[in-house]
Amino acid sequence: MARIAGVDLPREKRIEIGLTYVYGIGRPTATKLLAEAGVNPDTRVRDITDDEVKKITEAIETLGILVEGDLRREVALNIKRLQEIGCYRGIRHRKGLPVRGQKTKTNARTRKGPKRTVANKKK
Repeated sequence: MARIAGVDLPREKRIEIGLTYVYGIGRPTATKLLAEAGVNPDTRVRDITDDEVKKITEAIETLGILVEGDLRREVALNIKRLQEIGCYRGIRHRKGLPVRGQKTKTNARTRKGPKRTVANKKK
């Protein structure tokens, strides 16, 4: 089983798709990594050799791509910094509301959570 950056890749998928299971690697980055490592993107994950896994891991390091724990930590620190300086975006993060200017009167259920009825709203 191929294990890259602490993530077990799904065995039946092509390596190009399997790499996207790693946090911080999408389709374009996966294609770039495989070109750098010299691995055929059509190869299934189950057919990848240990040598090719090592090449892919080295390619991640040489291209300077942040993945998994490091990237999650950086994102969390960025959000924490916004909250500490008290900017608008930081306040929205703290309150659990949408950060990028979306309307909240009717939508935003993903950020706000399930509806909570407020008493005496109608007049």
